[in-house]
Amino acid sequence: ARRPLAAARAVIFAQMVDDPSSRPELFPTEQEQDAERRRLFDLIEKLVRWENTTNEELLQQAREKIRASWRRTCADHADHPRAAELFNPERLPAFHDPFAGGGALPLEAQRLGLEAHASDLNPVAVLINKAMIEIPPKFAGRPPVNSEARSEGGLVAGREWKGARGLAEDIRYYGRRMRDEAERRIGHLYPKIAVTDAMVGERPDLRRYAERELTVIAWLWARTVRSPNPAFGTVEVPLISTYMLSTKRGKEAYVEPVVDTDRYRFTVKVGPPPASAKAGTSAGKRHGFYCLVSNVPITYDYIRAEGQAGRMGARLLAIVAEGDRGRVYLAPTAEHEEVARKAQPEWQPDLRLEGKSRQSVSNYGIDTVGDLFTPRQLVALTTFCDLVTEARDCIRQDAETAGVPDDGRPLHAGGNLATAYAEALGTYLEFAQSKACNRNTSLCLWEHRMDRLVATFGRQALPMVWDYAETNPLAGAGGDFFGTVESVCEVIEKQFNSSIPGRVFQDDAVTQTSSVDKIISTDPPYYDNIGYADLSDFFYVWMRRSLRSVFPELFQTIVVPKADELVATPYRHATRGQAEAFFMGGMKRALSQLSRQALTAFPTTIYYAFKQSEKKTDTGGIGNTGWETFLEAVGEAGFMVSGTWPMRTEQPRGLRAFQQNALASSIVLVCRRRPADAPRVPRRILRDALEAELPAALIHLQRANIAPVDLAQAAIGPGMAIFTRYAAVLDPNDGRRITVREALSFINKALDEILTAQEGSFDTDSRWALAWFDQHGFEAGEYGSAETLATAKNTSVNGMVRAGIIHAQAGRVRLLRPRELPADWDPAADARLTTWEVVHHMIRALEQLGEVKTAALLRRLGSAAAGARELCYRLYTICERKQRAAEALDYNGLVQAWPELRNLSLADELMSQTEMSLNAD
Repeated sequence: ARRPLAAARAVIFAQMVDDPSSRPELFPTEQEQDAERRRLFDLIEKLVRWENTTNEELLQQAREKIRASWRRTCADHADHPRAAELFNPERLPAFHDPFAGGGALPLEAQRLGLEAHASDLNPVAVLINKAMIEIPPKFAGRPPVNSEARSEGGLVAGREWKGARGLAEDIRYYGRRMRDEAERRIGHLYPKIAVTDAMVGERPDLRRYAERELTVIAWLWARTVRSPNPAFGTVEVPLISTYMLSTKRGKEAYVEPVVDTDRYRFTVKVGPPPASAKAGTSAGKRHGFYCLVSNVPITYDYIRAEGQAGRMGARLLAIVAEGDRGRVYLAPTAEHEEVARKAQPEWQPDLRLEGKSRQSVSNYGIDTVGDLFTPRQLVALTTFCDLVTEARDCIRQDAETAGVPDDGRPLHAGGNLATAYAEALGTYLEFAQSKACNRNTSLCLWEHRMDRLVATFGRQALPMVWDYAETNPLAGAGGDFFGTVESVCEVIEKQFNSSIPGRVFQDDAVTQTSSVDKIISTDPPYYDNIGYADLSDFFYVWMRRSLRSVFPELFQTIVVPKADELVATPYRHATRGQAEAFFMGGMKRALSQLSRQALTAFPTTIYYAFKQSEKKTDTGGIGNTGWETFLEAVGEAGFMVSGTWPMRTEQPRGLRAFQQNALASSIVLVCRRRPADAPRVPRRILRDALEAELPAALIHLQRANIAPVDLAQAAIGPGMAIFTRYAAVLDPNDGRRITVREALSFINKALDEILTAQEGSFDTDSRWALAWFDQHGFEAGEYGSAETLATAKNTSVNGMVRAGIIHAQAGRVRLLRPRELPADWDPAADARLTTWEVVHHMIRALEQLGEVKTAALLRRLGSAAAGARELCYRLYTICERKQRAAEALDYNGLVQAWPELRNLSLADELMSQTEMSLNAD
């Protein structure tokens, strides 16, 4: 559940670099501050582009900005009693993430020039972080040690090995050797398929492959149960969700069953499929399947009983081979099915699945990690796991031959010579094996729209799969071992270029003390959304088999530690309430540790991305208990919240539809330690402070072009900054503390009042249109009501008809939609120009003409466009409240496009002035 690298990079940079307004000695005027701020924004925009992830020139600019800000911070703290230790201008402060997880934040801190520290309770997460920030700098700049690279004319001669390139080259070499050795040992389990004359006779499209042997990249299987029809009780019938193999246009292929009384077989057809092929033997999500030989229903209750009794089998459905120009789908053969059934694994992980790992699959008799794999998959994965151990010995010997001394110090003890290097490479090779595990289970789907395998973890759970793909790990479609080796090497080469040391250790965030005097950015667990430890066991059992001797302390337990894991997992507690209390109590203690330990010169940033549903409050309103409780925990931990920044960090994709309730964004909380002498104040003080300070903060947010969709959330930041700067806000009636829920209510009310007050700056026609839009949107209303409202707003219906913003006919009045506005509108010739017109003409232009011509319109509008953005914010708020999604997108889109439109209009104006000057000359 890692955050995207770009988001982590942007947050840490902004966390460490001063806003120009805090340095008046450098930027004395508001104009100079704005100019510098734009330069910083421009740098951030470049930093977050994927192609610039390892752009050293750009990263160096970012590091210089961070160092300059740090030097000024050191000067400000020159009188600090520990100034020499904490504020050394020649040494940047260290970074720590106590919930390191997938490691994006420590990696980006290291990329930005900080010594990165990472910790997590989960050993799989710890190992990921070690592979990202601790191991690469230890061996940075070294050439590969393998004999091929060092041979005469090999890669080493005359080549510079920057960053972790040498490491990656060795991983690639030894990974290839492992793959070749695996083929020698188990290649007989993965035979090729011969295209016979008989097959060509049935399928003329196979003529080009006649008498050839094709490499099989996947075998497609369907799970089976005994027919529920007593007349066919000994027949094992398939459970098939679809007969489709490929739905690519012009390359369609599908399975066709051939049934003969109590027997059946499968053939493969090409070309447009019949409608029945899409459903397979499925009878719908709620109704189960139907029996292929008798057509009687097979209910899920029956399937569960068969699975739990150990009577679920599998039948080969089709074979996917590698052709000259893509996939070739072939009918199953008895020989290939027999080869798969002969596989006899010597070992399989018998660890019992827990929590979300088992909630679907255990219903059907899949109870252990080993049950997730076919026997052939277990043989292959165990072989690769053992080859990782064997590869370490070979690597150590080659390293010594290449001149790397060996003092015998292992990697976990800080070694960086031959033994440690061999163990480091073994760690990455085990990651490749783990990635292969994810692509080699009986829960992998065949994606017929893309002709490819879908790995086990499409989401953070193990879903039951009826027809699954068993890939060829020696030459599969995304599941082959060397393919995962290549993907690991690609990451190492492109992402790990730092020589700055990193430190990673296993620790509990609730009790850790490693954050002392460090910069902190962290992404805590998601309440009960993801069972990290339960899911990690899938990988842990394989890692432990290969790496227990390399990291003895990390793999000393049989399973991933779960009792202290900071998630609200109901099955570990007597009630859901106890699970929630455990989570929030632990989170408060963890945040308190951060509040006490963080380097006070910088804010702490905390990602909040809980997927929470809104619930009715005691007063009948709507509240978000997860968000409120988390803010409560932050406040009680001693933090002041000075910012709540929404960030687009997720994109629904893969197996989940856009309409599902999936995480779409994160909120970054910007926190500082609250002073020990912070006062306790009555509620009136809070309200007065909100009334006095929020308007300026809101204007600042709007000028910074915060999208309307994010404004309400971003505005919580300055509101919570006021609320959390007090030790407590008290109700004058009974002396109790005001809750976060009540504070959020005050903040949102103040925000609405400020936005309403901004209406006073609009012209009278726009104020009327705003009020009418609130009531009717773009639908028609009674003429009488329109005239009454017009009188109240000091305008008239006829005047607004002439202004071109409404249509009035037959006693009905409605606002004109943007697409109804005239395309030849000239603002200079408009005798009754309104802000309403400006907004909707720009929306029309943006939709119909594009940004360049809309920017030209903005230039012609000049000062008349001054209130357009403010009106968009107000209109978006109305649309959100009234659930008018289409219009909301228009207003949000115009605000988001505004900076680019302004830049284009200024460039257009400059060009026009230059042309005029040249003409005058």
